This record gives sequence, C-alpha cells and structure tokens, in this order.
Amino acid sequence: MSPNQTVHKNNPLRLKHNNPGKVVLLLLPILILGVISYWITDKNPQETAKQKTLISVGKSAQASIAKGFAPTISNPTTPPGTAPDGMVWVPGGTFSMGATDPTTLQDGGQEPMNDARPVHRVYVDGFWMDKTEVTNAEFRKFVEATGYVTTAEKKPTPEDLPGVPADQLVAGSIVFFPPQQQVQLSDYRQWWRFVPGANWKHPFGPGSDIKGMDNYPVVHVTYADAEAYAKWAGKRLPTEAEWEFAARGGFSGKPYVWGDQLTPDGKWMANIFEGHFPESDDAADGYAGIAPVAQYPANGYGLYDMAGNVWEWCHDWYRADYYRQLAMTNDVTNNPQGPDTSNDPNEPGLQKRVQRGGSFLCTNQYCTRYMVGTRGKGEINSSTNHIGFRCIKSPGTQSP
Repeated sequence: MSPNQTVHKNNPLRLKHNNPGKVVLLLLPILILGVISYWITDKNPQETAKQKTLISVGKSAQASIAKGFAPTISNPTTPPGTAPDGMVWVPGGTFSMGATDPTTLQDGGQEPMNDARPVHRVYVDGFWMDKTEVTNAEFRKFVEATGYVTTAEKKPTPEDLPGVPADQLVAGSIVFFPPQQQVQLSDYRQWWRFVPGANWKHPFGPGSDIKGMDNYPVVHVTYADAEAYAKWAGKRLPTEAEWEFAARGGFSGKPYVWGDQLTPDGKWMANIFEGHFPESDDAADGYAGIAPVAQYPANGYGLYDMAGNVWEWCHDWYRADYYRQLAMTNDVTNNPQGPDTSNDPNEPGLQKRVQRGGSFLCTNQYCTRYMVGTRGKGEINSSTNHIGFRCIKSPGTQSP
C-alpha cells in the first residue's frame, strides 16, 4: 500500500473506538501531565502557530542546521554474524549528538529544544536493532508465553497515585480523542482522556480491540512493560545515544532521519499529523492516526519509522541538563548510559525516561520532535496510545 494513499477511513482504530462523549474521564491530572509534558511545558502556541507561514528549508537553512556538527565516523560495517530475526546491524561509531539552534525550517525550529543542546560528540559500539517498532503480534507472543500483565491492565494503588480518590483508582490508560471544534492549544485536556479499560489489547477502551492489527506498533506500554518484553526477548532498550546514532543512519547534522526536507519531491516520509491540530488530521501522509509498521522508506541502516508513528522508550533517565553536562568535558563520551537520576525542572517530582522519535500526533503547530536530535520524556508508569518501543541486542548476547 502506498504511504501516500489516504486510508484513514479503513483504520481499525478509527472505526472501533468508543464515542468520545461517552468515555468516562477520570480526574488524573498528574498522570496525564507526566505523559505529555514534553509538549505543554516547552511550547508557545502563539509563536508556533506562525510556522505555517515560514518558507521551506533552503540553502541558508541547511547551512545553519549543519553548524556545530562534525562528520559521522562509522565503525567497519560488516555485521558480526547472521542477523537475528527482524533486526539489522547498526555499526556504531563517533557522531555529533543533539539539535542546533532554531532555524527557519518550515516544520520545526521555533520550539525551545534547549534540552537537546549543545551538540556534543559521542561514541557508541555497534549493535543489532529491531527493524520496526515492536508490533501487537510480537507483544502478544510475549504475553502468551509469560502471562505478563501490563501496567495499564492493573488497578493502581493509593501509593501509585497519592491524592487520587479511591473510586478513581481503576485500570486504564490515556487516549487521544480529537475534539469536535478548534480549541486552545494550551489546554491539553481537550484531547487527552484517561479511559478506564484502555490498554494494549483495547486501545480506545473496552469497546475497541486490535483484530486485524498484528502489524501495528503495540501501544499503551509503560517503561516497565517495554523493559520486561526486551528481557524476555534476550534484548534490551537502546540508550538515547544508540537510538540517535541509529536514527541518523550515517547522516550528520540533518534535521530529518531521511535528509534536509520534510517532504522531498512532495513525498511524505513518516506518519505525523497533518491538517489542523488537534481536531483534524487530513491523512496527507496516508494515515490519520497510528499506521502499520514499515509503511515508509527505511533510513540508511534499514530501520523503519525512526520518526513519527509512535514514541519509543529509551533506557536513559531524563535530565534537561544532561547534554550540557556531557559537553563540559570537551571530549568524546564513550557509550553514555544516561544520568543516574531523573530531573525535569518543570516537574521535579516525576520520574521520567527519555522517549524518542515523535508520533502520529507530532505537527509543526504543536510538537516537531519527529526531527532527529530532539528529545521527548515520559513518566515511567504512564502509557498512552502513541507510545511504543523497539529493542536492540549487543553482539554475543545469547537468546533466551
């Protein structure tokens, strides 16, 4: 199926979800805020609304994007043996990690991505990486083999969510529902809802399912869920540095996984949000909402969907100042594992891990973190219908 073919009318998630007006909204502002804070705490909606009028990237913009970046120096590219099923070899090497100052890009650059600065040099060893995000079919095999129950399927305790009334402590997850009219972008409650019974098997709640969606990314997974799957599969979650090296695909300083322009020759390269956010995704890229994996061209290492579709959990704790700490050494950082603790100055009480790649909800009107080098963050016990993951495997690691 062509990624430019409009298929949103046939998207199972669009057809089978509950009526948003009938969904019970629990008052869990802390939970919701912890999931989407990488949008609302870093954005100026009035400023980013102006981006629609900005010109497409040109030669001057390309020059400014590359500022601060040095060439990527890859290790020898010969894989150490036969590729594990569904994985590709990422050679590792030394590269420039992070994002540059705002530019006149049509689709990004106006938001203050200060946590992705300064650009700094990093070395990572080679590794195997899943070609795609982990799918519903793959996650089902894990659940059937182990009896694993995801966080969203468990009733939270008062210790998990202090201050929340006891009658609101029910199993569920956070779901995006487009509002019926234009809303203020400063009020995320207009499109995010905590839905009782929503989980990886029921992405919009009890009245929905994932029949016919084996090849879609699994969603509604917390960090612990992703880590549990990875351990069972004999793999692990990528560090943030490993993830970015893989996403760049050998490029240095490019704003997108695939190069300099969002839509080269008019072709959509990722599943993001087109139309007017949040009420109307016009599916110009082929999908309104989540898409099956591998519907767009792979990057230079053969990896699919390293931008858009669903956010991907990384191993690292999130700290807004971590890149500044690394850059102060004025040296190449060898295989960084992330900081020892989490610290988001906007929400210092929440424990967060890094998320990368953006999702089908990212848009130049509100969130441009499908741009390679930018960072996301998520509270470790929270899940939504736009967060998934993929795994990596170090050479020599034995399968279970």
